[in-house]
Amino acid sequence: MQLVSCLLGLLLALGLQAEAKTSSRHNEDHYHPRSRASRVMKSEDKDFWMKDAQDALTKQLGIKLREKQAKNVIFFLGDGMSFSTVTATRILKGSKSGKFERETLSWEEFDFAALSKTYNTEMIVTDSAASATAYLNGVKTNQGIIGLDVNAVRGNCSSQLDEAIYTSSIAQWFLEAGKSAGFVTSTRVTHATPAGTYAHIAERDWEDDSVVEDDLADPEICDDIAEQLVFREPAKHFKVIMGGGRRGFIPQEELDVEEGSPGFRRDGKNLINSWLQEKEKMGVSAAYVWNKDDLMAVDIQNTDYLMGLFAHSHMDLVLDRDETQDPTLPEMTKVAIEMLSKDPNGYFLLVEGGRIDHMHHDNMAHKSLYEALDLEEAVSMALSMTDPEETIVIVTADHAHTLNINGYAERNENIFGYSGTSDIDGKKFTALSYGNGPGFRLTPDGRYEPTEADIENPDFAYTSGIPRDSSTHDGTDVGIWVNGPFAHLFTGVYEEIYTPHALAYAACVGHGRKFCDEK
Repeated sequence: MQLVSCLLGLLLALGLQAEAKTSSRHNEDHYHPRSRASRVMKSEDKDFWMKDAQDALTKQLGIKLREKQAKNVIFFLGDGMSFSTVTATRILKGSKSGKFERETLSWEEFDFAALSKTYNTEMIVTDSAASATAYLNGVKTNQGIIGLDVNAVRGNCSSQLDEAIYTSSIAQWFLEAGKSAGFVTSTRVTHATPAGTYAHIAERDWEDDSVVEDDLADPEICDDIAEQLVFREPAKHFKVIMGGGRRGFIPQEELDVEEGSPGFRRDGKNLINSWLQEKEKMGVSAAYVWNKDDLMAVDIQNTDYLMGLFAHSHMDLVLDRDETQDPTLPEMTKVAIEMLSKDPNGYFLLVEGGRIDHMHHDNMAHKSLYEALDLEEAVSMALSMTDPEETIVIVTADHAHTLNINGYAERNENIFGYSGTSDIDGKKFTALSYGNGPGFRLTPDGRYEPTEADIENPDFAYTSGIPRDSSTHDGTDVGIWVNGPFAHLFTGVYEEIYTPHALAYAACVGHGRKFCDEK
């Protein structure tokens, strides 16, 4: 009898345990955990979403194709601006407006969008040099190469002497068509992205003669990128040059006007003075500025050429900059458009938010997303100053980054905050993380658990899965958002090289098909 009782008790216990497990399965999907009921948006019922969808449909049906020549092209480049970066930036902007996930970035209102495939001739995951050659010159090339085709050998001086392998940029195509061109960047003006508009270089790091020399090449034979910007076609004709990088333009014997650090050049040249002298020889008026006040004081109507170098190296980050000294990307964009708009024939302007990428390399999501917000405000500035009937505004990226938005973060929360707790180690983790980089941390107790102080710290390196001194790029496709004449040419999945060819068609410049020839 006692044995029967024991067996009955065991069966009952097993039954209760199974019931508990079944109940647990019903209440909690292991892969898709439930949210707290308090977070459910009660106002977002079926009527809300039906209206939202119908409004979007009505807007889409109202889009009219603009099949007319584009007078101007403003090309915004978010360096490293992956889709996850765009999404997180949208939520960050929404946290300030109160719209959170329902917020919209300026370029998300554009009529057309597409995808760009960013691999280069050597690698699935490209760098910014090969990528710039693709989306500005329309030719894919090798890693680390700018303005040369696949026959170039990285670091080989003779490669960049062979004009047969030179590629030309859409900025040059505009100049050849009798229009104006220029660029604005938050990086050094000799960095990979802006250099894509003008340089022919076998090594992207050859920004000044000292690096060429350190690589055992002859800087007297192979001009560095700064020299090409000042003396060579097409850059010598750029009406606007703005960004950082004074160090590559002044000699080592000269101290920087702002930081007191020596220049990098070993040839004794002051290329800022050379640029001014070259413009004097051309018989045009030119202005050089190095701070915000001087930029805002430029007599735009009586200035033909403008160079602004606002930092010894890259420009200061949005969250670090001295607002009394450093112009913002929107401010530089405004001045650039005012300068270039004086040309009745039209213009090409490149605007790069370059430090989005730099902060992703450091796993510093806070700082990267604020750089992306700066770019977003620059796009808004351009839209307020231009007519979509005559100006193409395009926003894209050169490559992605390994930023992830992971876990099951709830709505209307801090994008920099937590998104859950691991069911393995019981520690919290953040919504943002990286595939690799300096954010990798282990403690004696296992995985590092980010603290509230970490989340509030702009310098916090968000968790990465693989340790590296610097995070790598990502090979995922990137977005292209386009508004203006012939924006409907961007409605598919394209090779990165397609972009300048389509823009050139619309603007009737370049060496390929042109709308003007087919009317």
